[in-house]
Amino acid sequence: MFAPPFCPNPRCRHHHDRAGWRYQRHGRYRPHCRRFSIQRFQCMSCRRTFSRQTFRADRGDRRPETNVRIFEMLASGVGLRQIARTLGLNPQSVQNKLGKYGLTLGKLHDNLCQRLPAGRTFVLDEEETFEQKSIRPLTVPIVLEAQTWFIVATEVGSIRRLAPEGTARRRRQDRDERLHGRRPDESRRVVQQVLQRLRDRLPEGLLTLRSDQKGSYATLVLEVFGERAQHDTTSSRAPRTSSNQLFAINVTIAMSRDNNGRLRRESWLVTKLAAKLRRQLSIFVAYRNYIRQRFNYDPVSDSPARLLGLLPRALSWREVLRWRQDWGQRSVHPMSRSGLRLVGAAAPCAA
Repeated sequence: MFAPPFCPNPRCRHHHDRAGWRYQRHGRYRPHCRRFSIQRFQCMSCRRTFSRQTFRADRGDRRPETNVRIFEMLASGVGLRQIARTLGLNPQSVQNKLGKYGLTLGKLHDNLCQRLPAGRTFVLDEEETFEQKSIRPLTVPIVLEAQTWFIVATEVGSIRRLAPEGTARRRRQDRDERLHGRRPDESRRVVQQVLQRLRDRLPEGLLTLRSDQKGSYATLVLEVFGERAQHDTTSSRAPRTSSNQLFAINVTIAMSRDNNGRLRRESWLVTKLAAKLRRQLSIFVAYRNYIRQRFNYDPVSDSPARLLGLLPRALSWREVLRWRQDWGQRSVHPMSRSGLRLVGAAAPCAA
């Protein structure tokens, strides 16, 4: 039975303070897209009415029964048009769902991953793709925890990599830059952003960060972490076996290309806009961290988030898409069925 955790009206004094809050049932309504009626409520303080759907992530959806299936297919590398054909939807509807899921799941990750355990080892690397054309490359930095393979942060940024003078590719790049301006190189900025997100989630103390021998990494690690980070480097030409210190990030990057059609080279699924790739990566991070087990031979409940101590078990596809997450730590916890358990009130699990 759903019970509203607080008044959703941001102007109500009980939006942030539940103490003394009272509400009453205020009838029911029957949406066209559901087989059952929805209970409505009224806040006794501000007199605003609302329903369970006010707190749900599928509020306003016309085909909510397709949400989980679309999420599964987006996390499995299926293209937007193929999803639309399979489920009998308009391709624009699937694209709208991608944008909505990307925002919701990005906030879910931020809410559930507020603090990370101390004394962990993290791995940093970048993968490359492009938007629209191969002459418009993008970089995707990823930082993850080495033991659990929990993805802490990702970002997307443009890079400028010119072909040799006189080649056909260079002529195409020059024409493109004459039309659209000089392409910015954002590699340093986006790598700094993912390192800052890692820093913001860590308690004080030492940490170990592994990466390849790219020259800018050492400078950025020192800028972001100071002397608290031990930076270990490995040659990118070293054999990519399980004994390689970058094995976890190498496999995760390969998995990201398998689970995200937008990252596949020489594919017509390639992303048209970097912003859309960010939304897709939020879906991949939610799937990899909170739903899928770390390795195929692990128990299905052993997601990276469970192994890191952020959750007591892996989440289901339906749980990840259950509640709105735009209220920060006051958002309803994805494992809550009644709506009363909030993200910030959940006790951390033992790692």
